[in-house]
Amino acid sequence: MRLRPLILSLVLLGIASPLLARDKTDVLIMNNGDRMTCEVKGLDAGVLYVSFDYIDGTTSVDWSKVARLESKQLFVVKTEDGSVYTGELRTEEAGANRPVQIKVLMEEHEEVVNRSQVIRMVATSDKFWERFNGNVNFGVIYSKGNQSTQFSLGSNTVYVRERWNAGYSFESNLSSNSGVNTSTRNSLALTAFHLLPPKNWLYGGVGGFLQSSEQSISLQTLLGGGIGRYLKNTDRANLMVLGGAAWQDTTYQQTKVPIGREQTAAALIYAKASFFRFSKTRFDSTVLVLPALSDPGRVRFDTNLTYYVKLFGKVDWNVSFYGNWDTQPPPGLSSSDYGTSSGLSWSFGLK
Repeated sequence: MRLRPLILSLVLLGIASPLLARDKTDVLIMNNGDRMTCEVKGLDAGVLYVSFDYIDGTTSVDWSKVARLESKQLFVVKTEDGSVYTGELRTEEAGANRPVQIKVLMEEHEEVVNRSQVIRMVATSDKFWERFNGNVNFGVIYSKGNQSTQFSLGSNTVYVRERWNAGYSFESNLSSNSGVNTSTRNSLALTAFHLLPPKNWLYGGVGGFLQSSEQSISLQTLLGGGIGRYLKNTDRANLMVLGGAAWQDTTYQQTKVPIGREQTAAALIYAKASFFRFSKTRFDSTVLVLPALSDPGRVRFDTNLTYYVKLFGKVDWNVSFYGNWDTQPPPGLSSSDYGTSSGLSWSFGLK
């Protein structure tokens, strides 16, 4: 199986799947009395994203300064205690010093929640292509002195429903220097999570593919799953941890000493954390730890860290770090592959 064609297909999916424009008939009333007709795209990290007929692009609004919100569109609404609802939105006029309450109008009943408890809203639809959110990243560095060139390409896409979501994240890095063999790394991570009835608990699956010339990995396949929980879930930060079991299959490139195909059963520890600052910066991180059960003492460790700074509209500047470590690699092979990249990101969907 070749990883590169699969990666390119997912990049094209990410580029081709921005949310289609909805009717701009939503009503937004601010604490100071300003009234605006717009299209509400969603809420994330304390920022309400809206668009107007007369303004190009998406505008960021401070969620804490919204007094009323009316929308006939469907939204998936998530609260700080882990509850999830899907429906249209209404806001009752609040009296002085009373908290603003949001009504979520569902098919059979309505739920009322305080605005301060709403941490995320995602526009949803009966149309498949209108449920995607994500970004595409690209970076390049060139140095004339040693004829060094580095390319990085990445993408993240999430498909959101009321109680589950699925997504992928990939990174492709290429580094070439004059007189030195080109170094490449391609990584594709797949995730799917479903909320359980106990609030903030979930079960999910984690999969992935990896190619690394530095570690002589031709193809490494991962499949695992388990039970997890949101340890923190607010409009400024969230942290999710999942534990379970995994299976890993690794094929190495040909070397002077033949290395057979390795198949490993392992425990799985997966953690994902995000931290936000109103419409300006965001830090995303994932960590995967795989202590081998069939090869005691061996541990594999993967991580991806990315810091985003908003430049304008849907364009961000980002700097990222990736790393893979193996405490007991085959004889003669490198135990690690890590690096950094920097470039521009373009977001689609919610933002």
